[in-house]
Amino acid sequence: MLLFSTVLDINDTLTKDAFIQSVIDWNQESPHDENRIPGIEWDGRRNVRYGDKKMWLDIQEYRNGNIIAVRYEKTEDDGVVWDTDYVMNFNEMKMSIRLDRSYYSDALTVDPKFSTPHYIARLSDAGYLKNDGDLPTSRFPFFIDKTNIDILGSIVNDSKRYKLPVVYVSKKYDNSDPVDVKLLAKRLRGAAHVLVEKGKWLNQRIRQTCNNNNEYAGAVGVYFPNLALQHKRFFYRAVQGYDEFMLEKIVRVVISYGISQNIDPLYTWQGATNAMFIDRWRSRGEDLIELERAKNSAEFAQELAELERDEAEEQRAAALKEKNEADQLVDSIDEEMAEMRRQIEDLSQQNEILAAEVSSLRGKLTGVDSVPLIYMGSEDDFFPGEIKDIVLRALDKASRDNPKSRRASVCRDIVNANNYEHLLDNKGKELKAKLRGYKSMSGALRRYLEKLGFVITEEGKHYRLTYYGDARYHTTLSKTSSDHCEGDNSSLQIIRDML
Repeated sequence: MLLFSTVLDINDTLTKDAFIQSVIDWNQESPHDENRIPGIEWDGRRNVRYGDKKMWLDIQEYRNGNIIAVRYEKTEDDGVVWDTDYVMNFNEMKMSIRLDRSYYSDALTVDPKFSTPHYIARLSDAGYLKNDGDLPTSRFPFFIDKTNIDILGSIVNDSKRYKLPVVYVSKKYDNSDPVDVKLLAKRLRGAAHVLVEKGKWLNQRIRQTCNNNNEYAGAVGVYFPNLALQHKRFFYRAVQGYDEFMLEKIVRVVISYGISQNIDPLYTWQGATNAMFIDRWRSRGEDLIELERAKNSAEFAQELAELERDEAEEQRAAALKEKNEADQLVDSIDEEMAEMRRQIEDLSQQNEILAAEVSSLRGKLTGVDSVPLIYMGSEDDFFPGEIKDIVLRALDKASRDNPKSRRASVCRDIVNANNYEHLLDNKGKELKAKLRGYKSMSGALRRYLEKLGFVITEEGKHYRLTYYGDARYHTTLSKTSSDHCEGDNSSLQIIRDML
């Protein structure tokens, strides 16, 4: 299962030797002892393998493509196999980084959490990562202020696209961030740019620059490079623990986009090593044919006989040297054949692992006997079953507009098949009763409203009621009301806008 994939533009300062050394240093300086391969002392070879069957690092140079491919593989005791690939194309100065988790048939359940490769941070710190247009490719957030607000405008107004997705984080009403932006940028290093509003004093200018299409009040937007993908918007809710939940949702969306992109096979370990294998096979095959021709050539035999008769030492030495070189070539072909057999074994093993994954996924799909009628968007349930109830209420209403129509029949069928519980209608009826004749906020009323999902704060002579902490949905109640209709009016507004 591919967990992470990205392709980064690299500065010309990264040489082949520096690339190989940086990957070795990444492994040897790992803070986790169990991930380090002991005894790596690189001697400058660009086709070399370190480690054992449980954990190894393989470096291969594909000269015809000017590519160096590196794979680090670790097999856990429970059968889980982790592969981290770094493929550097020095013709195009681009690097593919991919993290894959597969397993053997006897693998136990594994923790699905993972981190993007720390190697990206090393590339950033060493200055090897190119900017993505006017945005740095960094593991730190990029702050939007009055000097660079046009960058945000070009993204929101869809007048400019970047090679990596862009995540924009707006400030909450209290001028704080809805998520830990430093952690978010760290989690998305090399996978996305994280832009952060510097302060809510920018709100008016941002709205003007973005034609009122920007995220605000703690909302977060994800803008993709692919024109076919509509940007995602995540709304903030002032609920305990929601910041962490929101951060994970953003990370998951960005990483899912990365692994769904098709890339050139030469930017994968299998693609690069397969191309190298084919080229070597062709080259060695041609050498072997020439060698056989030389050995079977009557001219070669006649020349050697004449040299022996003439006993010309210099010419005999040259002939013997030629023969020795031919013998060495045969020996090297044997070595190449052994290396190719090893590569075939590795590829066969990979195929077995992938076959096991496909079999597992096929089993899951076989157990599914229906498909979703519609798919969820970016909104989350404020309480269990909320979105379902909203949709079913709309369908129930539509089924009554023209009861004999085809539309009504379909809507009624869906409502009947999905156990419509009238959750929101029941909440609305109860709310009307609780707010009827409202005069002041009693302890019992406050507890009821908080249980209903409202976050209650004081604003001068009023209470501000924010539905599930989402700043889009709010109302107010007077601390001391002289209007006997205020409770009824407020309940109607809440039912209309929130329930």
